[in-house]
Amino acid sequence: MKTFTCQCGNTLHFANVQCVSCGLMLGFIPQENRLSAFTTNQYGNLQASSNGKLYKQCKNYSEHNVCNWMVPLEDDHDYCVSCRLNEAIPDLNDPENKALWAKMEQSKRRLLYTLLKLNLPLVDRVQDPTNGLGFAFLRDKTQDSFGNELTVKSFVTTGHANGLITINLNEADDSARVDMREKMNERYRTLLGHFRHESGHYYWDRLISGTDKIDEFRRLFGDERLDYVQSMESYYQNGPSENWQSVWISAYASMHPWEDWAETWAHYLHMLDTLETANDYDFSISGNKIASPIPNTDSVIDQIYTSTSFTHLFNDWCQLTKVLNALNRSMGLDDAYPFVISISALDKLRFIHEVVLDTDMLKLTEGAA
Repeated sequence: MKTFTCQCGNTLHFANVQCVSCGLMLGFIPQENRLSAFTTNQYGNLQASSNGKLYKQCKNYSEHNVCNWMVPLEDDHDYCVSCRLNEAIPDLNDPENKALWAKMEQSKRRLLYTLLKLNLPLVDRVQDPTNGLGFAFLRDKTQDSFGNELTVKSFVTTGHANGLITINLNEADDSARVDMREKMNERYRTLLGHFRHESGHYYWDRLISGTDKIDEFRRLFGDERLDYVQSMESYYQNGPSENWQSVWISAYASMHPWEDWAETWAHYLHMLDTLETANDYDFSISGNKIASPIPNTDSVIDQIYTSTSFTHLFNDWCQLTKVLNALNRSMGLDDAYPFVISISALDKLRFIHEVVLDTDMLKLTEGAA
């Protein structure tokens, strides 16, 4: 994640809504992946200081303040490209829900920032009602509308189905998420991690299923035609495979090839975002600056040529996570990245890297044509 610069020279961060130096309103322009300050012109329209173009606030920005993305003034949509992906939001009559929803939206926008920078296909459910990408943020129902305890409780399962990503609102509650992490015997469980993981299922459908990459996928991850329900029941009854550390990137990845892909995909996005952040802050280890894995300009040449091969990217990642974990231990915190990457998991990460680059190249070629 990059930082940005206000017109007054102050450093801005992705989630900011106002510059603390000059006081101007801020908004993120997804079409340019840029945070900009805004002024009001003589006609009352919001004008971006970064490009001089006119915009309006996303409706979830102006009405609920749970978003900071902008919509081009000429766009008929009231919502930004992030919020228009929402298929269901929590009941806002409960004030706690709004605070949790705001956390959901922030994590979703962080996911979309990376997906947009990687030039990955994003098709909403208006364009493709059957398989387009959408999000539903729902909470377990334990009471009726009158506050009476329900005999049968309705539990929301976080997951993906045909492009629709459902995430239990409790995952935005830090205490509830940590409690679930302990119950599931997990070393790592974050809200952003859920978004990245579930997006992996969506992109398996978009980039792997029915393509010429399926054979290589099966060689690395296994045959996804294995019965998923049976695999899930076996995992929860018997736990992960005894040798999971030598084959899979996490214990949960050992459940089924689909979960192996989604876990590996999430780790790949963790790597890219964290390395870009380190590069943006000129982070160096032993005199070697961490390279950015994502092109920093919009030129076609820079989009085609990345500054890092996968080997370079992964070597930087290994060095960076050693420092991150050491810093956390110095503060008495858990490891920021409690994983050891086996050769098998490394090959899977490399495959995902190549799939992403192939997709970017294909979109650039189509654009040039």
